[in-house]
Amino acid sequence: MSISPPKWSDPGQDPPKDEEERLRELGYQPVLARRMGGFGNFAISFSVISILSGCMTLYGFGLGTGGPAVMLWGWAGVGLFVLCVGMALAEVTSAYPTSGALYYMADRLGGRKWGWYTGWLNLLGLLGAIAGIDYGCALFTGAFLNLQWGFEPTPGSTMIIFICILLLHATLNLFGVRLVSLLNSVSVWWHLGGVALIVGALAIVPSDHQSPEFVFGEFVNNTGWDNPIYVAAIGLLLAQYTFSGYDASAHLSEETSNASVAAAKGIVRSIWVSWIAGFALLAGLTFAIQDYAGTQDTATGVPPAQIFIDALGTGAATALLLVVIVAQLFCGNAEVAAASRMVFAFSRDNALPGSRLWRKVSSRTQTPVPAVWLSVSFACLLAVPSLYSATAYGAVTAINVIGITPAYAIPVYLRLRAGNRFEPGPWSLGRWSRPIGWVAVVWVACVTVLFCLPQSNPVTVDSMNYASIALAAVLILATVWWFVARHSYSTPSAYGNAREQAEIAENIV
Repeated sequence: MSISPPKWSDPGQDPPKDEEERLRELGYQPVLARRMGGFGNFAISFSVISILSGCMTLYGFGLGTGGPAVMLWGWAGVGLFVLCVGMALAEVTSAYPTSGALYYMADRLGGRKWGWYTGWLNLLGLLGAIAGIDYGCALFTGAFLNLQWGFEPTPGSTMIIFICILLLHATLNLFGVRLVSLLNSVSVWWHLGGVALIVGALAIVPSDHQSPEFVFGEFVNNTGWDNPIYVAAIGLLLAQYTFSGYDASAHLSEETSNASVAAAKGIVRSIWVSWIAGFALLAGLTFAIQDYAGTQDTATGVPPAQIFIDALGTGAATALLLVVIVAQLFCGNAEVAAASRMVFAFSRDNALPGSRLWRKVSSRTQTPVPAVWLSVSFACLLAVPSLYSATAYGAVTAINVIGITPAYAIPVYLRLRAGNRFEPGPWSLGRWSRPIGWVAVVWVACVTVLFCLPQSNPVTVDSMNYASIALAAVLILATVWWFVARHSYSTPSAYGNAREQAEIAENIV
């Protein structure tokens, strides 16, 4: 497949416009610090995808929902489709490089209501992702403390660890985008080095390994459903959940140099690098399983930790768990950055209750401080039910996936519908735009339905899949608030009038 080069590199084309000038053309006065380079922009999406978070957290889910065969082949197939989604979204991002990202694209291509609903879906998914990532990190931290000092994690102690992680991420994000970019750059090498260390240790140290026939062909069904096709489809959740959050590159575009190109490349690169490294990680874990049933029923509550213990011993397992926990901390920090920029942008267009507060930007760090605190506070509330129900973490995961995944396809669909009315940015798919775009839209439509289906049988209050309820709740909330805020919500057509300039100045504190 050939992707057309940036338009400004073609003979006779003008050089690229200054990104601040482009932002003004899109309707916004620049107020955020443009201190992130192309690698930093890629790094934030790669950190949010975080194979050491998603793959490790949901590995236990995969063991019983299709087993090794679905995990490995599902990862390969889902990664290919997600790459199509990412490339299609990158093309639209190149044309509209703003912090609002998905909802701004939808608004421009489809109108105010398209933008409104896309924004609420995207926001719910981002906030759910913070809760899912950081609560997962708290679970792994509890397992680490158990191995190291015999600490017995309870729902209450896990919640305290979770709140401490949220406070850490809020604090780090308050120092400005330069620190966030630095941490994300470190995160890339930590993730890649961590995967190499884990896979290498699991390949060399254990004397016994599973056969390739087991790793790539063993089907396990502990769901209670009889249809293997249905079970395999549900098992795709492991891969699809992990392959989310790459819109972070778009949300940080107002803080990225040459964003019209760098943000688009950041999305695509984060997906294919994660695709390759994630496959290696899943294969390495699965080859090293010593006791399948014991791994599923581990007392640590974290199946990968049991694989480390059985294959490498408690000391090495503790060290590798620490590697995973640090990677998850990087992931959560990047997600807070992305979500806070979405809160800032949505408030800038008066879409949220209390928008006047959430859109304020620190004059010292040029960071949307109130938006950071709102993001971590709401994520904390989403995880509170975990104190009372073991299924609540799965519900939070569902909120993330069901919110953010449909939001990826809406701008792509509207771009396809717009046809020649869409003006590509400097990063374009060229003649591949329409076929890749339709593959992306159809795939997202299919997985959105899959993620609303029940995952275990019989369906009870504890085993119910709450994704459909989460989707209905956010659509109802968005509809109700539309009638309150529809007269104040709008994306600007062009920046420059006196009222807008006064409002921007007022929001820098």
